[in-house]
Amino acid sequence: MSMLFSPAQIGTLQLRNRLVMTPMHLGYSPKGEVNDQLVEFYRARARGGVGLIIVGGCGIDRIGNAYGMTQIDDDRFIPGLSRLVNAVHAEGAKIVPQLYQAGRYAHSAMTGQPSVAPSPIPSRLTGQTPVELTQEKIYEIIASFVNAAKRAQTAGFDGIEILASAGYLISQFLSPVTNQRTDRYGGDLQARMTFGLEVVAAVRREVGPDYPIIVRVAGNDFMPGSHTNTESRAFCQALEKAGVNALNVTGGWHETPVPQLTMNVPLGAYAYLAAGIKQAVSIPIFACNRINTPDLAEEILQQGKADFIGMARPLLADPELPNKAMSGHSERIRPCIGCNQGCLDYVFRMKPTSCLVNAEAGRESELAPKSQSEKPQHILVIGAGAAGMEFARVAAGRGHKVTIWEESMRSGGQLSLAASPPGRQDFLNLGTYLAYACKEIGVTIEHDVQATPENVLMAVQEGKFTRVVIATGARPISPAIPIEAGVEVLQAWDVLTGRSKTGENVIIVGGGAVGVDTALLLAECGTLDSNTLRFLMLQHAESEKELYRLLTQGSKKITVLEMIKGIGRDIGPSTRWSMLADLKRYKVNCLDETKVLEVRAEGVLVENAGSQKVIPADTVIFAVGSRSNNELYLALQGKIESLSIIGDAAKPRKVLDAIHEAYAEAIK
Repeated sequence: MSMLFSPAQIGTLQLRNRLVMTPMHLGYSPKGEVNDQLVEFYRARARGGVGLIIVGGCGIDRIGNAYGMTQIDDDRFIPGLSRLVNAVHAEGAKIVPQLYQAGRYAHSAMTGQPSVAPSPIPSRLTGQTPVELTQEKIYEIIASFVNAAKRAQTAGFDGIEILASAGYLISQFLSPVTNQRTDRYGGDLQARMTFGLEVVAAVRREVGPDYPIIVRVAGNDFMPGSHTNTESRAFCQALEKAGVNALNVTGGWHETPVPQLTMNVPLGAYAYLAAGIKQAVSIPIFACNRINTPDLAEEILQQGKADFIGMARPLLADPELPNKAMSGHSERIRPCIGCNQGCLDYVFRMKPTSCLVNAEAGRESELAPKSQSEKPQHILVIGAGAAGMEFARVAAGRGHKVTIWEESMRSGGQLSLAASPPGRQDFLNLGTYLAYACKEIGVTIEHDVQATPENVLMAVQEGKFTRVVIATGARPISPAIPIEAGVEVLQAWDVLTGRSKTGENVIIVGGGAVGVDTALLLAECGTLDSNTLRFLMLQHAESEKELYRLLTQGSKKITVLEMIKGIGRDIGPSTRWSMLADLKRYKVNCLDETKVLEVRAEGVLVENAGSQKVIPADTVIFAVGSRSNNELYLALQGKIESLSIIGDAAKPRKVLDAIHEAYAEAIK
């Protein structure tokens, strides 16, 4: 038996395995109450085989609250919380709430009152300056933690988790960056631990010696001037002495300049933080962040870096992940690709959490169990991109016989484009999964088949198909910019797929997502690869400064031109900041509010702030968007009784929208 799926214990709490669904903001409780959406979401994850679910966050008061968060600050919430507990228990899993107080991360627009913190240090997350907590208010917040823990016990939860990570209130007391107090709650590390330890001690007195308490800690704040793993180990040792039963080790703060959850973070990159804590304490340790596969989870456990594995978004993507892995069918797992489009980006926009790869996530209560269609059809899908394959997968699951015609020799469509830039390769995992899922469920994918109005109509007229779905994707736009005769201009799509090579002096026209992706791909050309970096570091062959230069100084000079204000405006907020930081790191020259007037042999004529100049270039690349490839659909309209169009063929958009539209069309 694997370690991951072996029984384990946290204090008095017996778990069926070592896989923990760590807390994530869902936004499913606009009034703070447990509802059908929340219950069925977690019921599905419990049914899927996870050992422990941590519901988070659960607000202990209103001053440190966030939008759509489940509340545990009043007795009136207990019946709903009990209902959630019973639903999870019925499926064999255990469940605890994460006790949440945001401190300076709370938005006054949400709470109706100013946020509070140890010291009045402005928050980059909210743009607001919190009010400094008085001693009396500190005692009130500690009492709120205690009362929330008591309600958790009353509701039947199997324990509690106290949030002391990610830059929330307890983190703010711990850090010298945000705690500049001169009373007993501020000063050296021991003094800054006081608030967190008092919370734990007060909660322990209330719940008794046997009720499991977990604390979620930052393994490293990744904030200049704040804590590293060394200080975190000291805090965790104090927590163990205070009676904490387990430690859930995550990465840094929300304000950190170091990416934590974006696709470019290597899988399992922060397991070393859990390993550092594990060396300092004897209680169980959870490892978290970008642990997306059972194989990686097993490896981390076998290496002794942690005792439990925390996953959140992988279980959002596939609630059946544990069961599929336990049955030896990991290839069936729908992969989390770390895109953040439906989870973190939705949270930032105050929308309920969804998922790019799983159109059912958050909709478990409204979607009826998959049923067989009363009238099975023979369906022809044109295009084996993300939308086409998702439609085929879902439709075939309802009993339809589905065939896909794909003009190229490979499936995936534009997913290969999205996966081309450095750190974006996880998009390929989605294409691999969809192709496998289609094959497993009986979808026929015929490659190297060019669909025309004639052969589609003939197939329908011959009775081979009763329904046709067009999923032909999109094509890149060539803007109406004068180009000097004899000058070749490339499309970003051809560069991203490797079909076109570039010179040393490159101009990219278009600063949206595709332009940024292209710039980052080309910026890595000629830089130090990871194996060589490892070798040179181990041998102390070069200085740290020189190694950094070799990592970030490539062989190309790249300029990105954007007509409107801002670069990467169509990239999700959770990812955009890190991609812009990479552009700066690689010294990509980005010029916004710059209009391209003409492409010449010597370069590009541009206009900015009323003045014109020629920017030299030996390669010019267009990345100005795409248009629907809908000619086939238009030619077939009115000629086929059951005809529909999905994905980018209907309208260019994000992959999430295309996947969800395909799912909706397939369950009609």
